[in-house]
Amino acid sequence: MKVLKFGGTSVGTPEAIKGLLRILKERYQNGEQLAIVFSAFSKVTDALIEMATKASKGDERYQEVFERVRARHLEAIEQLLAPAIRPLVESHIAANFEALGNVLQGIFLLHEVSPRSLDFVVSFGERNSAFIIAHAMRQMGIPAEFLDAREVVRTDAHFGSAHVDFEETNQRIRAHFAAHPQVQAITGFIGSTADGITTTLGRGGSDYTAAIFGAALEASAIEIWTDVDGVLTADPRRVKKAFTLPSMTYREAMEMSHFGAKVIYPPTILPALAKEIPLVIRNTFNPTFAGTHIGIPPPKGTGNVITGISSINQICLLTLQGSGLFGVPGIAARLFGALAQSGVNIVIITQGSSESSITFAVSPQQAKLAQKAAEREFAHEIRERLVEPLKIEDDLAVVAIVGENMRYLPGVAGRLFSALGKNGINVVAIAQGSSELNVSVVINAADETKALNAIHEAFFLSDTQTLHLFMVGVGLIGGTLLRQIEAQTAFLREKRNLEIKIAGLANSRKMVFSEEGVPLEHWKDTLEQGDPFVMSHFVEKMKALNLPNAIFLDNTASEQVAGFYEQILDASISISTPNKVATSSPYLQYARLKQIANKRGVAWRYETNVGAGLPIITTLNDLIHSGDRILKIEGILSGTLSFIFNHFVAGATFSHIVKEAKQLGLTEPDPREDLSGADVRRKLLILARETGLPLEASDIEVENILPHACLAVRTVEEFFENLEKHDDDFEKRRRQAATDGKVLRFVAKLEGTHASISLQAYPPTHPFYFLSGSDNMVVFTTERYRERPLVVRGPGAGAEVTAAGLFAEVIGIGN
Repeated sequence: MKVLKFGGTSVGTPEAIKGLLRILKERYQNGEQLAIVFSAFSKVTDALIEMATKASKGDERYQEVFERVRARHLEAIEQLLAPAIRPLVESHIAANFEALGNVLQGIFLLHEVSPRSLDFVVSFGERNSAFIIAHAMRQMGIPAEFLDAREVVRTDAHFGSAHVDFEETNQRIRAHFAAHPQVQAITGFIGSTADGITTTLGRGGSDYTAAIFGAALEASAIEIWTDVDGVLTADPRRVKKAFTLPSMTYREAMEMSHFGAKVIYPPTILPALAKEIPLVIRNTFNPTFAGTHIGIPPPKGTGNVITGISSINQICLLTLQGSGLFGVPGIAARLFGALAQSGVNIVIITQGSSESSITFAVSPQQAKLAQKAAEREFAHEIRERLVEPLKIEDDLAVVAIVGENMRYLPGVAGRLFSALGKNGINVVAIAQGSSELNVSVVINAADETKALNAIHEAFFLSDTQTLHLFMVGVGLIGGTLLRQIEAQTAFLREKRNLEIKIAGLANSRKMVFSEEGVPLEHWKDTLEQGDPFVMSHFVEKMKALNLPNAIFLDNTASEQVAGFYEQILDASISISTPNKVATSSPYLQYARLKQIANKRGVAWRYETNVGAGLPIITTLNDLIHSGDRILKIEGILSGTLSFIFNHFVAGATFSHIVKEAKQLGLTEPDPREDLSGADVRRKLLILARETGLPLEASDIEVENILPHACLAVRTVEEFFENLEKHDDDFEKRRRQAATDGKVLRFVAKLEGTHASISLQAYPPTHPFYFLSGSDNMVVFTTERYRERPLVVRGPGAGAEVTAAGLFAEVIGIGN
């Protein structure tokens, strides 16, 4: 024997009922013994309560609700039953509605609805649905018989949530089934007293009915048919990657239900639990799916580390603390006794080993009540200042991980707190029972969704990671990066278990956001349809989305965008950028941003500030972190100046080479910006700060290689005219270097605490001598690399290599 229960959504429409009838027909044809429990049509119980409430207030509009519900049942009869069968069923349903109407009229006249009357009113939902469906089953060839559960389920007179007399109920159920071999179509939710007065079984009543019948009949399984595929690892509305669990234990199911998961209502399945009858959650609208099997624990150490993640959205935290608690027996008994007497339900409890405080969580609706009850109980201690008045911390949420396997595997709590910590989620309180069935954390309510996703990824998708990128600047570098990400998406997902989503995208005019990721194949069109771009609004939206593993990419050179770095880092969002504004800002601001990033446990990466895709900063940090001592850093840090001096050979004039560089697009519109060494100074400043030196830009000596006359003129044309006049001066320096067997290079140098930038001559024994094209080169002389310095060389500019550098940083941050 199997007991099947179909909930409100499963019987919500005639089409849904036809679906469950097909399920039952197939099961019956397969030779299974079945008993079926039905809920009221979806929302009908709410409508019946609404009728009674309106009637009790003298509101005649209860009749409108009454007529809508009656019409709905008549429509179901018309769509489900053949004309020959309808009159009998319509007559029975009409009689039910006449009885219901009479009761409502009495409530309307008395302006009062008692719990007893309300139970009678709401009983019509299950009585009508089960009667109609029983006849639809017969029509399909299933020998069904309508069973009004009031005939067999005996309860006390505790209306609204009656207590079952199991001894008599079990006898009646067994006797009824022994005498009635037909397939029983049973009304859920209702019972009756010994005097025949209708009662209801409270929340989850139809599930309770299924459990009562299953236990009485010693069923092989109880199946709860609903509108979901089973129990999911997390709330799918919050965690898009939640998936259905194939199995779990009764204890796990009850624990997840306590923390908000709509799995089962624990009290309702106690009769089944006592008999160790398996419970199966199935989907009426996807009947081929196996669902979730709830039963006895599997062998230890098998299955997932945790079974699921659940949460309670809004709770308040109260703490009783003070020196008067230390070592005093009975404090907890007094506190929780007082709360119990006031009817306060406690969600979680945690107490420090010092015995100086007890913290507990309650619903916001009961927070003030709990505060008053506790302060009344400890009024003397508060007056004597032995105990502090209780303070209420609100806007909090509880997130719990649940699983029988946690007790067998070390490191579960560590993984939980690591997932929360790296996403900037602060834990306010922690609770864990000695059974290790769950670990609960209290966090800010605003972080609940972010926490659920971070934890879900850590435990269920630990082989796969999702990064959420927020990108400002989609010009040459940004557009190239988007193309590179799109081209590499499949590889990263399949080979590296990494998924990158562009959660936010902006240019100087528009911005767009998508938690599921902006489609990379047509990001331009999507962006054009976005909202007007305002940087402050972009940051607010990014923070409001509060997505885990979030990274902000600034592909601009904007001082305004860099001005928001502090807010972004403080929101636990990592940053990757080629923008040099923040890294070359006054040292106080630079150090402040570094400190905030460290405090929040996020990354502020700017490798591309110095050498585009070259690993210059990474190499420097690796040397320092591994214990090497930096003696000297020499760098050709400008691709423009590298090109100019690499091509400044015999037979070429300096002005002609600068013009050529400009024509090739290697210089700024005004080449003086490159030749001034300002950009090189910013890069050297960044490297110096990475070594730990608190330098300002003004501390770096920069040789001005341009004659005063070239700097004094206003236009670029005038600049070149004056530069030609000084070609002989540059040629003289080149010839002198050549005579000595050397070449000229514009070099940034950090030696000790001294930083300088100047035009220097280098012999063939130095790596700079053989530099060509527009390559950058950095030479690290250290304790370990003293005789043969460590050299990093390659293209130091260009959209492809800069975008590749950013891409590498993003993956590095993810790792």
